Amino acid sequence: MTAGPIVTIIGAGLAGSEAALSLAERGIRVRLLEQKPKSRTAAAVSENFCELVCSNSFRGAALSNAVGLLKEEMRRLGSHVMRAADATTVPAGGALAVDRERFSAEVTARLKASPLIEIETGVVERLPEARPLIVATGPLTGDALAADIAARVGASALAYYDAISPIVSAESIDWDLVFHASRWDKGTSEEDRTAYVNCPLNAEQYQNFVSEVRAARKVEPQSFEDVRYFEGCLPIEVMAERGERTLAFGPMKPVGLTDPKTGRWPHAVVQLRKEDEAGTAYNLVGFQTKMAWGEQDRVFRMIPGLAQAEFYRYGAVHRNTFLNAPKLLDGTMQLANEPGLYFAGQIAGTEGYVEGAAGGLLCAMFVADRLRGREPVPPPPTTALGGLLTHLKRNADDYQPSNITFSHIVPWDGTRLKKREKYEAMAERALRDLAAWQAARSSLVA
Repeated sequence: MTAGPIVTIIGAGLAGSEAALSLAERGIRVRLLEQKPKSRTAAAVSENFCELVCSNSFRGAALSNAVGLLKEEMRRLGSHVMRAADATTVPAGGALAVDRERFSAEVTARLKASPLIEIETGVVERLPEARPLIVATGPLTGDALAADIAARVGASALAYYDAISPIVSAESIDWDLVFHASRWDKGTSEEDRTAYVNCPLNAEQYQNFVSEVRAARKVEPQSFEDVRYFEGCLPIEVMAERGERTLAFGPMKPVGLTDPKTGRWPHAVVQLRKEDEAGTAYNLVGFQTKMAWGEQDRVFRMIPGLAQAEFYRYGAVHRNTFLNAPKLLDGTMQLANEPGLYFAGQIAGTEGYVEGAAGGLLCAMFVADRLRGREPVPPPPTTALGGLLTHLKRNADDYQPSNITFSHIVPWDGTRLKKREKYEAMAERALRDLAAWQAARSSLVA
């Protein structure tokens, strides 16, 4: 390698590979630490880098889909992962899917061909002292390294299990069937009163719902997942199996919630909580689940007010090592109390292939800026990339990783439009604002 600063990256998954290639393209040397081929996580089967261990899909391609917008923004910023994905596509209707072996081989070849990337093989058990350092070790970060990170950030700020509740579009809720209220009317402001939406169920509706939850097809745990759940984040189907009334004493308890139509507490209630400040989306409180997505779509529509629900994201419970990003990271994915230490990808609190690679791309840009003596300026919050960073600063007391959704992006405040037209308008605004941000960055570089 030639002289100059070196950026150390741990992990050659989607985030680490994207960060390494993006930095090298900017003329910055990279030391990439990767355990393959000496060792692999329990989910990996290939010796190639940037392996897709689950699906081969990068999800929706249309700009009216938030992840489709994110991919287009990444393309416009020169993402190497997107170049490889576009070069190895397979037919998938309205989604972007790839030949996973060709895709991983393509990224691996790019990494090995770069004269500015030095790849070191071996298991990393402690964070190196070198800075800048980007940690991109993913959701299955090794126990020894995870323990070292936990000792640095605090054990309570590093989670090892991900309990994700579904998110629905506010526009798709039948507001005639639900009511606003906080339990025991806590809070005095209008924001407090509207923070929760309550979907009331009578006895028959509740019993039918529990029966369908029990009968629904579930996703089988991966071989590397521990099926012992924490009591504080049990899947709803596990609670339903414990007894007919268990859910009514858990996430569906009606205590302290008076339905203004009846003047009484419902038999049971599903609470929805604002996902964003503008109230464009709500999550189903405590509804983490291992039900298959199609089953969630069917069963959750039985909840009063959600018959026509548009799901931004479905629920999940799986093993996942991730930071409490809002508590620990600054707006550039850097550990707030330790300059030079960055986290990218799923360990930083994103969810999904595309979002992980996007985190690597953003990290690379932020690191490159600082190495060149400039304080980074994050992308606008009207963009999907900016929306990812917005999510990483939300809900420190109850942080959950998430795929990108339009609820992470500044809401549309223009003329009233139908849903698809509104998302298309938000995408057009995002790409326009991204271009202006890129132009401003180019002038700084010049």
